Amino acid sequence: MKSVFIGCGAYLPQRSLSNAELAKTVDTSDEWIVARTGISNRHIAADGELTSDLAYNAAVEALAAAGMAATELDLIVLATATPDETFPATATTVQARLGVAGIPAFDVQAVCSGFIYALAVADNFIKAGQARNVLVIGAETFSRILDWEDRTTCVLFGDGAGAVVLRAEATNGDAGTAQRGIMSTHLHADGRHHDMLYVDGGPSSTGTAGFLRMRGKEVFRHAVGNLASVVGEALEANNLDADAIDWLVPHQANQRIIDHTVKKLKLPSEKVVLTVARHGNTSAASVPLALNEAVSDGRIKQGDVILMEAMGGGFTWGAVLARW
Repeated sequence: MKSVFIGCGAYLPQRSLSNAELAKTVDTSDEWIVARTGISNRHIAADGELTSDLAYNAAVEALAAAGMAATELDLIVLATATPDETFPATATTVQARLGVAGIPAFDVQAVCSGFIYALAVADNFIKAGQARNVLVIGAETFSRILDWEDRTTCVLFGDGAGAVVLRAEATNGDAGTAQRGIMSTHLHADGRHHDMLYVDGGPSSTGTAGFLRMRGKEVFRHAVGNLASVVGEALEANNLDADAIDWLVPHQANQRIIDHTVKKLKLPSEKVVLTVARHGNTSAASVPLALNEAVSDGRIKQGDVILMEAMGGGFTWGAVLARW
């Protein structure tokens, strides 16, 4: 069985926070932020607007795009590092709002790589024959774990959600025919680098949510190397070279990281989907938000080869190669 993308959706909170507005409360400037990150704007969840709210809205849009009723779903996998509560899983809250009690629903936590990890989990459920229709969501409210006095981190992140619907389809058995769907998934982690990107809190350590802490230069260096490596791994696994990629949909962390990764891969910039300037780093929501935009505006067409990649705290990183 192949996991085929049949719909995608997205949701961004109504409030938009520009660099100029941010500079009124933080010691920074539009020029400083753009030069170092490429970010001009980000969206911030309203008071009382939860990760599950963002996830639900993205899910509804993805199901509509797929022409599927929620009752047809067999599984919900939600990637987030900012759940509504310590437990239960935010996926179960979304499940309840969709009215599909009984099917499995759970969260995956791999920070910015979360959506890539969640796609791999969903793909394996489909390949194992345990699910036919799967809703995969990436949703975050990172604004809730930012230290708004730390200009090195608070300028980088935003809130949002993206979702896709996967459907199991049988392969036709013809090795010479291009098959739609996920071609391969590749996941990695290296917990030795915890101190480079983490949140200084949690129910087991401090009893508080804590704030995001990051060593930017070290993260940058690891990101460029790890992302280029995992993209190469995905291509090699499918006997393809970089020319075969129609669209690279990278994690939208920082324009400079994306530029360096693309340069390493020798990919033309016109093959790269970019939303970082308008959304900032939305962690697990980053890749599906970018994917949805490129599908919605017609850039990504059926049959295109797309490569999604991300790296996040942990470190975790991974890639998914698929034919749309």
